[in-house]
Amino acid sequence: MLPLVAYAITSFVLVPKLQKALGQTPAPETASAPDAHAVSGHGAPAAPANNAAAGPGGREQVAFSKLLVNVAGTMGSRLLMASATLVSNAPDFKNRVARHEAQLRDTACGILGTKTLADLERPGARNIIRSELITAFNNVFGDTVVQEIYFTEFAIQ
Repeated sequence: MLPLVAYAITSFVLVPKLQKALGQTPAPETASAPDAHAVSGHGAPAAPANNAAAGPGGREQVAFSKLLVNVAGTMGSRLLMASATLVSNAPDFKNRVARHEAQLRDTACGILGTKTLADLERPGARNIIRSELITAFNNVFGDTVVQEIYFTEFAIQ
């Protein structure tokens, strides 16, 4: 029950307040409460990762949202929710991400789920996680496809 409450508070209270403070308009929420699979650390179902936009210099950006995992070592009492934008100049990046979405989500949840509170609070933790994710995602693609990852949400509850 506690993970569901934590998820609801994070999704519907903390994230909108952070977005408002940063001057961003909150995205409309269409998902209902997470299923048991999501709370167990396998990622919450979310909008498909194929929200793409062409960036500067022909770089394509794909939103990868709502990864929800249990923080390691907390016996399920703490959650990490993260969203990211993947950036690449590879041709047809949007479709490649869509084809591998399940594997990419599983890989990301596997990496994020191994992080303890101490790991997440360490200086430069997001940069370390970013590097791990880029390496793992490129292993999934079998090529250097993902050049950068920008975290758009990163909350520990």
